[in-house]
Amino acid sequence: MRPLEDYLVIDFSQFLSGPSASLRLADFGARVIKIERLGVGDICRTLYTSDLIMNGESSVFHAINRNKESLEVDLKNEDDKKLVQELLKKADVMIHNFRPGVMERLGFDYNAVAVLNPKIIYGEISGYGTGGDWKGKPGQDLLLQSVTGLTSLTGNEDSGPVAMGLSVVDMLAGAHLAQGILACLYRKVVKNEGGFVQVSMMESAYDFQFETITTFMNDGGCLPQRSKKNNANAYLGAPYGIYQTENGYLSLAMGSIPVLGKLLGCAELLDYTDVMEAYSKRDEIKAILAKHLLTGSTAHWLSILEPADIWCADVLNWDTLMAHDGFKSLNMIQEVEMADGYQYQTTRCPIRIDGELLTSAKGSPKLGQDNTQIKEFINQNIIADA
Repeated sequence: MRPLEDYLVIDFSQFLSGPSASLRLADFGARVIKIERLGVGDICRTLYTSDLIMNGESSVFHAINRNKESLEVDLKNEDDKKLVQELLKKADVMIHNFRPGVMERLGFDYNAVAVLNPKIIYGEISGYGTGGDWKGKPGQDLLLQSVTGLTSLTGNEDSGPVAMGLSVVDMLAGAHLAQGILACLYRKVVKNEGGFVQVSMMESAYDFQFETITTFMNDGGCLPQRSKKNNANAYLGAPYGIYQTENGYLSLAMGSIPVLGKLLGCAELLDYTDVMEAYSKRDEIKAILAKHLLTGSTAHWLSILEPADIWCADVLNWDTLMAHDGFKSLNMIQEVEMADGYQYQTTRCPIRIDGELLTSAKGSPKLGQDNTQIKEFINQNIIADA
């Protein structure tokens, strides 16, 4: 039995942040019902992150909404609104990620839902919080990366601002919401209380940078300086970075410069005996390393460095990664099937509980595919409560 079996989650959220939180709850065994707008559904159904369309809809929708149900409703219609209200009376958790004020207008803000179900765990994600001048701005991942300083950490010194190649702030906010919900579910078991969990993407992005922000705040306000070449962390000294080799790339983490010089046969590095030179002369050390590593293959350098317990790695793309035995041994890929028989491959939950892989064969829902079943569930509960 999975930890959240018999728990009911009502998910109004769309795009990535909220659905990533409900995906994790579904992986833990919860029944997740997506509340989707009549005729439109989750905007993520048509928000294409690539030119890949899977079974008529966006690949990202399928990736983040597997193992869920879909209830298609018009929340401005009183009958549909009452239907959702009845569902919320039975729910353990509700999630949304609309801008501040939207749920109040729809009549599904925390205060309204708490009247229906005082013990519900109500979770919401906003872009910039519920107060302040920015609260009405669009909570979109690239915009949040830009205003929270994240883009100043990636790339080399002369690269300008560089965004991460993933919707990282969305996923962080979703993870934080799931954590808050799980904490409140535990409190509910212990104290029989509901709860109101609030997460903003902006605060999640700040928390993500807790190491660098702490350094900045205690370093006289000095801004982080990315290295001119091979930057991988604005605060770390040489050799930290990714380097091109004769036939690929090699990543190097922290390590003694003269030890590296001896192992690699690079005489120029032997003179950097002062540990602090890894920081004060970071750029010139990296330039020497970059030039030297081009003279051999990745496999050649790894064969020298790995036996010496130097922190290093090959740099793989998805083709080479998925062909690797280390990846295959994890069984990270699962095949799921939609109600119409369409099958696709995707990742599984990365968490194991009691040694069990948390996989599921259930794919993403078609818009409104579960309306009949959910309405029957509501009617049965109304009769049982009468």
